[in-house]
Amino acid sequence: MASRKRKADDENDEMSVSPTSSPAISSRQLARPSKKVRAGQDLNGRPLPLPRLLETLDTTQLRTVLQKICERHPDISQELVNDAPKPSAASALGVLAEYQEKLRAAVPFGSSSPDYMYFRVKQHLVALTDAISDFTPQYLPPTEQTNTCLHYLDGATKVIHALPDFENQQYRHHKDNAYDEISKAWAMVITEGSKRGGGIVLHTGGWDQILTKHNHQSQGRLEHAMNAMAMEVGWIGANTNAAASGPSNPNSILNQLINGTYGSPVRVGPW
Repeated sequence: MASRKRKADDENDEMSVSPTSSPAISSRQLARPSKKVRAGQDLNGRPLPLPRLLETLDTTQLRTVLQKICERHPDISQELVNDAPKPSAASALGVLAEYQEKLRAAVPFGSSSPDYMYFRVKQHLVALTDAISDFTPQYLPPTEQTNTCLHYLDGATKVIHALPDFENQQYRHHKDNAYDEISKAWAMVITEGSKRGGGIVLHTGGWDQILTKHNHQSQGRLEHAMNAMAMEVGWIGANTNAAASGPSNPNSILNQLINGTYGSPVRVGPW
């Protein structure tokens, strides 16, 4: 009888500690993860948000959209001009290279008549020469520094060299006009560059020799530029001749500028 009573007491004790009978556990609700739902989101079809739409556009499509918007809203056009970063000479030459590649791709294979070839490439030829005319003023003083202007003109002149040579004067005017415009641009940059530091940028960069090569390759069609180099920076040629005949004066201002000693104390006396 006593053993039965102990067994009943033990069963009562187990029931008292059972999880189902614990008041702390029974009152606790099991937390379920809530599904995150964006406010107002539904499954109906709708256009993309603007940021996502812009992510899908390539450069050409985006440029086309911006041009159409600017044509309808001139005030936005001016804002873009004011806020857009200034293009580097390398980026401008990169655009010219793209036009140049399209021109090359339009050249017919094999032998063809000058008329046929001209009309095959005319569209891309005009697009390239127009691009050069539009980009060049951006790289003229006072908009850009002399060194940047010279690097752009060097690259643009190389592009002009590669334009097709037509015997017919009616077809040649594209290249002739391009040479004439770029020659005047060279002259302007040389004239302004000669006013800064005695033309030290022109001398240290060897731009007189670079321009001479360009003029030779253009068959003398860079006359404006060559005249400016001779008139405004004539000391470059004089310095070259002097170097051939003998050592130049190490105390001249030009040599001091080149050697970085301009403004240094000058030694006086035999010691």
